[in-house]
Amino acid sequence: MSTNKSFSSETSERYSRALFEVANETKELDKIENDVRNFQLLFDSSLEVKNFIQNPTQSKNTQNSVINLLSEKLDFSKNLKNFFLLLIEKRRIFFVKKISESFLKLCSKKRGEIKASLISSKELSSVELDEISKDLSSSMRSTIKFDYKVDKELIGGLKLQLGSFMIDTSIKNKLKKYKQAMLED
Repeated sequence: MSTNKSFSSETSERYSRALFEVANETKELDKIENDVRNFQLLFDSSLEVKNFIQNPTQSKNTQNSVINLLSEKLDFSKNLKNFFLLLIEKRRIFFVKKISESFLKLCSKKRGEIKASLISSKELSSVELDEISKDLSSSMRSTIKFDYKVDKELIGGLKLQLGSFMIDTSIKNKLKKYKQAMLED
């Protein structure tokens, strides 16, 4: 069971590194990164596209036709279009989501950005988010980009995860700690 997971992760990372190298060598990294983001938006927002790509019974010719059409309509770079066609040929197109995510992580890493997860109990303004990002960026000496969410169940406070480092100042977490302490006594 874990072999399949590591196989798909390894495969996705290998393909994303290959795309990254081609994009970097041809000086198209920004264009291809933007194209990949556009493709991800389409993939995530259209159930038809997602089901089509993840359907292993589709013929290679049909998949090639759809990718050619999408490439034309979304103005993909030639290298990205050829990359998608290679994924179809190698029957790896169903990994496209993981490959895209891995590719975007490589692009962020090249720019020195670090991804962090921020969850708050109430909606934070863009000014507050920028302030938190600036403070963390200066202390980490890297640009911090947030995946931001609101979780009303936290009652108050926030949760910040930066790699394996986690800060949880939520009231929900404090109540859980008090409950655990009372059960132990």
